[in-house]
Amino acid sequence: MSFDPGPVGDATLEDWTLVFVRELRHAPDVVWQALTDPAELDQWAPFRAAADLAKPGDTTLTMIDGDTMMDMPARVLVADPPTLLEYTWGDDRLRWTLEPSEAGTRLILRHTLATRGMEAMVAAGWHICVAVLARLLDGDPVGVIRGSDAMAYGFERLRDGYAEKFGR
Repeated sequence: MSFDPGPVGDATLEDWTLVFVRELRHAPDVVWQALTDPAELDQWAPFRAAADLAKPGDTTLTMIDGDTMMDMPARVLVADPPTLLEYTWGDDRLRWTLEPSEAGTRLILRHTLATRGMEAMVAAGWHICVAVLARLLDGDPVGVIRGSDAMAYGFERLRDGYAEKFGR
């Protein structure tokens, strides 16, 4: 498969929160569906969701790396379609904001990390996942890229680029 996730993009650190921003060519309600529907998440996200993330409450997000799967507890804290989704993922907290933009939607992910020193790795992982999401929404899916599979798609280059960007 030919897939290039592109260069290091718009991402910053605020204390221990990664702020990751991308423009997507689709309306917020289309992006919302991809962020919350388990069937759509399974096509681009680093995990499988046991339940619809558009409904507040407890669920499980299963990390997948090849044949290895790890269940992590999650709790949807805020689900305000199609603008705000916030949930825990293990000890991390993710806050997705969708804003209408000229291009379609400005997606802003604020991922607060429980484990320090993982910022560049997390940024590289989300970079690849959101690039896969963009292709999926554009009707040109490349298939989910999770775990060690990301190494074949520029993960190390992106990780090093974000580490440099973050001064880490």
